[in-house]
Amino acid sequence: MKLHFRKILMMVVALSVLTACGRNDQRNAPTRENFKSALEAALVEHGDVCLAMFDWPMDLTPAEAGAGSRHAVQLPVFEKLGLATSTVVAVPKTEENTQGVIKRYALTDEGRKYYKPHAYTSRDGVEHPNDFCVAQIKLDQVMSWELDTHDAQHPSAVVSYTYQIQPAPWMQDADAQRVLPMVTRVINGAGGRLQLRQGFTLGEHGWATMSGPV
Repeated sequence: MKLHFRKILMMVVALSVLTACGRNDQRNAPTRENFKSALEAALVEHGDVCLAMFDWPMDLTPAEAGAGSRHAVQLPVFEKLGLATSTVVAVPKTEENTQGVIKRYALTDEGRKYYKPHAYTSRDGVEHPNDFCVAQIKLDQVMSWELDTHDAQHPSAVVSYTYQIQPAPWMQDADAQRVLPMVTRVINGAGGRLQLRQGFTLGEHGWATMSGPV
């Protein structure tokens, strides 16, 4: 009787191991469903389209305004749309700022709706917890993927997908579209007109998205 029970116990353990291995094999397979699940989860957390406007208020010097810098072009439009207000602030005169003034832009209550937690670490190691975000992307369809198995221990993939997008209402404004051309392109590419790409790596818990460009 003891021997019979021991055989049954060993069979149960073996079946459990095989079942776990089977689940891991399914989770680790480079399939549309696995990439879809991982990408959907990632876009819930990191699907915001943001502008790298990390720190507010934002100061604009006369030199920047005269050179037509990105912020010099965008911030006046934000003010026109009611997202920011500006004030002229006196500062010590320097060779770069002989007038001794800057224009300081602060977010309005409406603008603060779009200043969201969106952690980012710059190349010089500076951590930014928030960013000004103008749209939210959701997965439409996984279209294709390219596998890279040169590193057998850490295979990777690049997945191409179509998406749906929910932009801020003020992105319908012609001036907003003019000063944010890349955002406008992403908005117009929703619904299958444009494909985005996302890097993946295979870890112990299956396929996971990678940060950074692909």
